[in-house]
Amino acid sequence: MHNLENDLVSIKIKDIGAELCSLYEKHHDIEYIWYGDKSIWGRNAPVLFPIVGKVKDNTYNVNKKSYALSQHGFARDCNFDLIEKTDTSLCFELLYSKETLKIYPFKFKLQIKYKLIKNILEINYKVVNLDNDEIYFSLGAHPGFNCPLYPNENFEDYYLELEKNETLNTLCLNSDGYFNNKSKPFLMNENKISLNYDIFKEDALVFKNLKSESVTLKSTKNQRQVKVSFKDFPYLGIWTKGEDAPFVCIEPWYGHADFEDFTGEFKNKEGILKLNINEEFNAKMSIEVS
Repeated sequence: MHNLENDLVSIKIKDIGAELCSLYEKHHDIEYIWYGDKSIWGRNAPVLFPIVGKVKDNTYNVNKKSYALSQHGFARDCNFDLIEKTDTSLCFELLYSKETLKIYPFKFKLQIKYKLIKNILEINYKVVNLDNDEIYFSLGAHPGFNCPLYPNENFEDYYLELEKNETLNTLCLNSDGYFNNKSKPFLMNENKISLNYDIFKEDALVFKNLKSESVTLKSTKNQRQVKVSFKDFPYLGIWTKGEDAPFVCIEPWYGHADFEDFTGEFKNKEGILKLNINEEFNAKMSIEVS
């Protein structure tokens, strides 16, 4: 476990998955990150790589060869190395290995840098192509936030406020966790999503091509809030683990689960990213507590 703090907040990061497991605001004595109760959902804020969601039957094809890969990929369960630590930042790295090449046939470097700037946690992602050919991947964040924050509140006292009014459909998942090529209207020139467990009965809400670059978790009962900024991420997932789960995940993604009828090559999967030889990909999100 690695710690970093300033006068306002502190964070904790695990070596496994380079996973954020605490974002604590000192003045109001509030822990914002879900603590990972294994009986409900045992993770805190996993990094999703090299896929987001599920590939069909947990297999995918590269150059007509099949590989097995479980939901959200392997990075969240790998041991990262801490390669840099300063007074304000921690940088972790995962390199390809003989083990990763068996399930993901690309040579890569994945770096995740956490930086504290007053009451903001900035998270930078870097993927570098170390292969002698193109590589393909998806990348996503999956932070869970305690909801409610206080014991005398309910999940339904909270809502999500998008930066701008949106007219959005949510992509529909089937019972196996794949998209079924359908969508349904969800917002109509609105920016507020009132939280209740019914809206998650069919799993996550998944939106694409938002105008908004941030969404804020707010309460009708207190003034605390969490703002997640995700400029340039093309997809946003919102999820909780069934009725009575006291958390909500706000998930910026590059990529998503397979469509139920997809049988093609990995490189042709919708939302997949491509890196040429020696190229690198960079993305940034931030979490602001106030």
